[in-house]
Amino acid sequence: MNSYSQTKGFPVAEPLTEELLNNILDAKSLDQVLQDKSFVSRSLADYLQHLLEEKNLRQAQVVRDAQLNATFGYQIFKGTRNCSRDAVLKISFAMGLSVREANRALQAAGHAALYSKDRRDAILIFCLDHGYDLQRTEGELFRLNEPTLTRAE
Repeated sequence: MNSYSQTKGFPVAEPLTEELLNNILDAKSLDQVLQDKSFVSRSLADYLQHLLEEKNLRQAQVVRDAQLNATFGYQIFKGTRNCSRDAVLKISFAMGLSVREANRALQAAGHAALYSKDRRDAILIFCLDHGYDLQRTEGELFRLNEPTLTRAE
């Protein structure tokens, strides 16, 4: 149904959600829907490992740049610990992720994607899109009276 390649089990260019919805609505049977290889089930740890390799990043540096406790950060990357939405976003900024990559990480962690109609999320989307690091993003959130990502959880 879709034409996109895969690298280590991760689509290089995932089909858009709208495209997948159209495929489901156009299908003649449920079996046809389930034959589509576009369904992605990946853990946050797997996705983060993939991104580390793809972007040639070191886990230790990402954990430091995300301002995470080292033990907690390693547990997230290992998949032995769940984390908050803000922790995923801190990692996203530390890794220099795009908005789409950050949303995929949020989804893999079981959290809501960034929502452009939410003021705080709109700020985060802008900062990700413009390549802001975590420190600069925190400054913008603080300046605009929005909760920072590093606030006590």
